[in-house]
Amino acid sequence: MTTAKLPAGPASPGFLHGIQILTGRTRAWRRWHDRYGSAYTVRMPRFGPTVVLSDPAEVKALFTAPTDLVDNIDANLGQFLGPGSLFSLRGEEHRKQRKLLTPPFHGRRLAVYEQLIEEEALRDMASWPLGREFATMDSMMRITLNVILRAVFGAEGAEFDRLRTLLPKLVLVGSALAALPIPQGFLGKYGPWAKFADYRHQYDEIVATLIERAATDPALSERDDVLAMLLQARYDDGTAMTRGEIADELLTLLTAGHETTATTLAWTVERLRRHPDLLRRLVAEADVGGSELREATLVEVQRVRPVIDATARKVRADSFQLGRWTLPKGQHVLVSIRLMHDNEELFPNPRAFDPERFLGVRPGTWTWIPFGGGARRCIGASFATMEMNIVLRTLLREFTLTPTDAPDERAHFRGVALVPAKKGRATVYRRIAPPIPDAQVAETPARAAEVTA
Repeated sequence: MTTAKLPAGPASPGFLHGIQILTGRTRAWRRWHDRYGSAYTVRMPRFGPTVVLSDPAEVKALFTAPTDLVDNIDANLGQFLGPGSLFSLRGEEHRKQRKLLTPPFHGRRLAVYEQLIEEEALRDMASWPLGREFATMDSMMRITLNVILRAVFGAEGAEFDRLRTLLPKLVLVGSALAALPIPQGFLGKYGPWAKFADYRHQYDEIVATLIERAATDPALSERDDVLAMLLQARYDDGTAMTRGEIADELLTLLTAGHETTATTLAWTVERLRRHPDLLRRLVAEADVGGSELREATLVEVQRVRPVIDATARKVRADSFQLGRWTLPKGQHVLVSIRLMHDNEELFPNPRAFDPERFLGVRPGTWTWIPFGGGARRCIGASFATMEMNIVLRTLLREFTLTPTDAPDERAHFRGVALVPAKKGRATVYRRIAPPIPDAQVAETPARAAEVTA
């Protein structure tokens, strides 16, 4: 019989660990790391004793382990996204479903969505107040939601409007339930679980309409949205995805690619306002059509401000040898993305925001991990990267983003994501004044003379 060998950790009562994580996640991770090293054991709400890792070799070994040895945890977002979600599926079922979902988010398929993303960015940025500070995250949320609705759901008309209103509420309630140990049935029909069930029911009704409409569309094969592609996708045995699987996966793609992408963009604004020299260089690069520094900046933003700061696995085998440790069946293991990105050996002067470190250098697959790693790495990582690049390019071309000497915005835990506490506040001015309509010029002779002059 194999004897378990777990790393040491704080001996204080488990409920204190949970309080420290809920009230100051980054501070707690770093404090325990300083005391116990790159691996330690803490008692976490829902998970119990959990091994926290940040050693690159051990993290790589965990991510590359066969799924019959280590796989996803049980208490994951699948309970909100449905049994057909990638979060719910394990082993061979997960592999088969992921294979169907991969093509729309890689290679030449991505180019189809570039114009759509820029259109949505320009549309929402047109409403930005000029010369007055505002929270950019609200706008970024709208942009990424509209992109998802068009690119993934193929939504338009009444369904587009209904989903645009419904989905933020569904995600917000689901995030709160994922973070807090609220028992199902709490407060009955007035409680958060009942509210979530109502939102999910509304979502299923709308998506059923979209699926039925797409399935009977004679031009289905010509459509570019992910819904249309999933309806035409086939497993290796020739069978199609069920309507329930499609609904669950569409919601999964929304959850994985909406809030996280918007939050990273808000963090990007927060970082750039506090680094004016970098901001000037980015504007100059955008004006001549370059992208290298912008891409490096987005990589560095995700390193210093990861929106998801950890990813977890559960041991499924009788035991699992992971580097120095022997983990028993059922053991929860958490990879701290935050601590990996803090590693001085991987990223010299890690607390500094320095995009130069990624100029001409690809981030390491097993060391830079804002999208997780292994078989469960975020399937929409390439799409999200492209979307952030286009939205930031549009911002730099259209607006002057004013620097600030305000303190850094703190990270606020929103249930799943770590967001800027003040939502990435910014003050902007248009770089090029919009053209004045002819009718308006004719009605204002003084203004017309000014324009002519």
